[in-house]
Amino acid sequence: MENTVLKKFREGQPSLGTFVAMGSPLAVESLRYTGLDYVIVDTEHTPAAIESAALQIQAAQGAGLTALARANEISRTAVLRLLDVGAQGIVVPCVETVDEVRDLVSWAKFAPLGNRGFCPTRDGGWGYAPEAASIPAYMDRCNRETLLLPQCETAGCLAHIEEICAMDGVDGIFVGPFDLSIALGHPGEFDAPEVHDAILRVQAACRKHGKLSMIFTGDAAASRRRFAEGYDSATMGMDTLFYVGMYKQMAEDVWRK
Repeated sequence: MENTVLKKFREGQPSLGTFVAMGSPLAVESLRYTGLDYVIVDTEHTPAAIESAALQIQAAQGAGLTALARANEISRTAVLRLLDVGAQGIVVPCVETVDEVRDLVSWAKFAPLGNRGFCPTRDGGWGYAPEAASIPAYMDRCNRETLLLPQCETAGCLAHIEEICAMDGVDGIFVGPFDLSIALGHPGEFDAPEVHDAILRVQAACRKHGKLSMIFTGDAAASRRRFAEGYDSATMGMDTLFYVGMYKQMAEDVWRK
């Protein structure tokens, strides 16, 4: 399946997605009708295990959405299993050091970029997909079309952002503004000069090195602002937040006098 995020980035067009945390393939599938480009299946802040993530990834792709996933830790297993079940990109949280990113490249990319382990899995149609007709062709396609997105949400990652963005095998950076603002001493204060400068610094480093810049946003206004600042992709909200917010608003409307 085509990676819409990557396609739009290469064409200079912005992309828009959301996190999915409810764990429901049906809820993911229903996003077919929203105009979103992608979902990020979250296994960090949810109880989702690999089986649940796999079902949500399948549902997204069946609905014509690009399926990315957020790993729950910096480890070979966390990265490899999400790729093997078909995630078209991996967001990895809590990155602090350049060495951690080198490990991520090794786990997420096949040779010669990395040392990803090979096995016929869903990602390549268990060896029967046309693009998996030969192992070298499959490896090359994965290295080109599967996104590795370290998450910049720590002071350590920010300090090394230029070096990280310059690394072969890193396809872009995902900014977690909440944790980044906390790390910088301004929890939730995205307009604090230090936080705003950091957000723009990440975008500039990505642009300099030709890498995708992606950031979490809370709503449409915040998404428009980040696009205006040069970000390539906005991941707007999370299904649980919209679910609660919409029902809360409807209940208030019922009882409003």
